[in-house]
Amino acid sequence: MEFFDVHAHIFPPHVAERVIAQLEGYYGFKWEGTGVYEDLIASMDAAGVRRCNIFSCATKPEQVETANTYLASLQEKYPDRIVCFGTMHPEYHDPAAEFARLRALGLKGLKIHPDFQRFHIDDPKMIRIYELAGDDLPLLFHVGDPYQDYSAPKRLGKLLDMMPHLKVIAAHLGGYRAWEEGKRHLVGREGVWLDSSSTIGYLSAEEAKNIILSHGCDKVLWGSDYPARRHQGAIEDIRKLGLSQEQQEMIFYRNAEKLFSSIVSNT
Repeated sequence: MEFFDVHAHIFPPHVAERVIAQLEGYYGFKWEGTGVYEDLIASMDAAGVRRCNIFSCATKPEQVETANTYLASLQEKYPDRIVCFGTMHPEYHDPAAEFARLRALGLKGLKIHPDFQRFHIDDPKMIRIYELAGDDLPLLFHVGDPYQDYSAPKRLGKLLDMMPHLKVIAAHLGGYRAWEEGKRHLVGREGVWLDSSSTIGYLSAEEAKNIILSHGCDKVLWGSDYPARRHQGAIEDIRKLGLSQEQQEMIFYRNAEKLFSSIVSNT
């Protein structure tokens, strides 16, 4: 079995410990990894993971360029192991110029975290950013939060009603701790991929399996959410669902290869 992780975070070494401490405080549990590149690769190698999509989120406008440059440098240095999504902030001063640079750097999509970036998914001020992403750069949204509704599944559904051409990955099976709302607004929706990161353990195996089958195994992507979880545990989360070998292959790597076909074919 091959494995292509579509959802992992990485942080510059000088801030990784502080960022993880903040995330542990917000989400209320101990994270398993250190969030630096060397530990990511060690986690991948221990579980036999071939490739990983990583990102980092700019929580301030002035972090955008630095984060994108850092991610691009990792992708260039380790092209056989990682691909990277860039970041954008709603208050960044010249998104058109940064999107042009993002594409020139070879970043493959955009990670959006409305809760930490403090905007609603369907906020009108974000429309220009979504337009700049077009239909070629996938947008991976963090969806769902128990404390606020910036990333509510219904808001992503509303956005897709307005902009159905967007290529969207809805993280956490369509809504972290908001799975019932995710079922109403995202599960089964055409043109939407779901990723499996940080779901099983909060959802029962039966509930997670029902969401996956309702959406379609051909539109579900495996994600570890490293450093929240190490890769071996995230693999076992999917294996215990009782899916067929073919269904597991789709989720673990075939769907990601399809979504990132131009990336895979060039390596």
